[in-house]
Amino acid sequence: MGWKKWAGVLFAIVVVVSAYRLAQIGSQLMLPQSEEDIAEVNAAAEAQNEEAFYRPERKPAIIQKANPLNNVFFGDLHIHTNASVDAYLFGNRFDMDTAYQVAKGRSVVLRSGERAELTRPLDFAALTDHAEGFGLRLACLETEKSEEAQEVCNKFDRASLSIFLELRNRGPRRDLTVFNNDSAIEREYSASTWQLVQASAERNYEPGKFTTFAGYEYSPVLPDRGKHHRNIIFRSLDTPKYAVSSFDAASEIDLWKELESTCTKECEFLTIPHNLNKTWGLAFSGKTIDGAAYTEDDWKLRERSEPLVEMFQIKGNSECSVAFGAGDEECGYEQFFPECEEEGQTSCIYPTSMMRDGLQIGLALEDQIGINPLKVGLIGSTDTHNSNPGDTEEWDYRGTTTFASSPAKRRYKSSRLVGTQYNNPGGLAALWAPENTREALFDAMKRKEVYATSGTRIKLRSFGGFNLPEDIAVTADIAAAYTHGVPMGGSLVAGEGNSLSLFIWAVKDPDNAPLAKIQVIKGWIEDGQRQEVVYDVACGGSGLDAVTGKCKANGATVNMTDCRWDNSVGASELMTLWTDPDFSADEDAFYYVRAIQNPTCRWSTYDSLRLGKPPRDDAPLTSTEMAWGSPIWVNAQ
Repeated sequence: MGWKKWAGVLFAIVVVVSAYRLAQIGSQLMLPQSEEDIAEVNAAAEAQNEEAFYRPERKPAIIQKANPLNNVFFGDLHIHTNASVDAYLFGNRFDMDTAYQVAKGRSVVLRSGERAELTRPLDFAALTDHAEGFGLRLACLETEKSEEAQEVCNKFDRASLSIFLELRNRGPRRDLTVFNNDSAIEREYSASTWQLVQASAERNYEPGKFTTFAGYEYSPVLPDRGKHHRNIIFRSLDTPKYAVSSFDAASEIDLWKELESTCTKECEFLTIPHNLNKTWGLAFSGKTIDGAAYTEDDWKLRERSEPLVEMFQIKGNSECSVAFGAGDEECGYEQFFPECEEEGQTSCIYPTSMMRDGLQIGLALEDQIGINPLKVGLIGSTDTHNSNPGDTEEWDYRGTTTFASSPAKRRYKSSRLVGTQYNNPGGLAALWAPENTREALFDAMKRKEVYATSGTRIKLRSFGGFNLPEDIAVTADIAAAYTHGVPMGGSLVAGEGNSLSLFIWAVKDPDNAPLAKIQVIKGWIEDGQRQEVVYDVACGGSGLDAVTGKCKANGATVNMTDCRWDNSVGASELMTLWTDPDFSADEDAFYYVRAIQNPTCRWSTYDSLRLGKPPRDDAPLTSTEMAWGSPIWVNAQ
């Protein structure tokens, strides 16, 4: 198996650090190399005061009975285990089965010494290890290897960031071999790993209780740690023989074509792009990673392959940016990139970077080509590299890269160049489905009756229609909502006379703070220009300001000595029937709902308490957790 092939693998999937930055960051990027080093790290973790703040008690899973009107299920569709080369290099040794057990409620101790555990188990999970690294571990387990090959394997057995620079300098060529230069053998190693992924999913699948999916991540490289990656999720274990990687498909168009050609019989798949905020404008630009413009057929291919986007995860929020006319301050939530000033820049946001941009572009495309290929549903997930799915609670954040971001002492000292303080625990995917099975959950994703959260388990429903019952916010008649409207992710055609109404129902996370408000975000195209407006439609513990039309501040506070949140104000539940006051049957539009919690401590504040230090001054003290419903689209009559 070619050494330089694996150099390309790591170049494509690890955090690439330039020599200049490495020199500046210095010891902060040094990872423990010996048992003595690891013991020192563990001692630092042991010294943390995990009793310095309030945290809810852990609870068992709740099994929901089948419901024709749908239950909500919470899970994580972006998880890395020791099968991902980058996770392994950062020190993660937890395998696939361990990751599933954590999702089901098992408590584990990372090699850094910190304990990771969920307050409540997840309902579903998909392990999405990088396909570009499939096979390397198996190759290293071979008993007969050359001395050079053994040296390569030895390097991967210890956590080391210096390997990154070495691999980057070698580049993604494949001509030097240390294992075997036979491509068929290389493909067999990769296929064998893919079979292990599926076998683990099958072992841990408990229909009705806990659902697993066969999945992986497709990870082409962008400069400056950019991401144009996609997670591929399959409906069943009827899948292609191998996982299509960036070695097989240079662009997303090639990926979808290859998946369609190899996904036969009962095989069904969908792809989910993540970190729109870090695509350097590629997310919705209509260009591939290699600069080729999408054709109409390409857009149609994207429409049938990619019904969702991962809008929130550890590397930030990809909803919107105030730099491009978004008038709501919530766009700044866990979003730290500035506006790009000129073409070709990186580490900044373009007008084609964010989810709300994509929804607007989709409306314009429908006028041009007759279809809207960007009618996408919204989910959150983690992108954890610690094998701890759904560990999204601020008080339990342990970083995401084992030794590189754990224990708390390392996170607290992280330099601005490393940027650890700008990460977050990640989000969750919430799916409305009749039962907890692969088929039911996958179908929910395909029809986009899903939503994203920033990590809490807010329960959120929204329905749109022109004849919703006037008393539905009193009766909460879900059957009537389905009969007279469409749920989130659905589409409507404007009718004569009636304005669009939305029935919205939000319930707080039982283990987190009360709700502060519900908002509706509307977007449309007018005279060729993108338009958007944000409405506050329900207020928790306060009323609407008659002048601004916004919810008045409800005065919720956070006790910064132990991070207890304020339960005296806010709402445990908000329900409303809202009618668009400016509805026009002559315009295409989208509407999505955002539920916002009262403030709670951010993970960086919890770290300061467990270390007995003042909070850092370069990160927010508190967080206003959110849930974002998938849009409802209205087409002009």
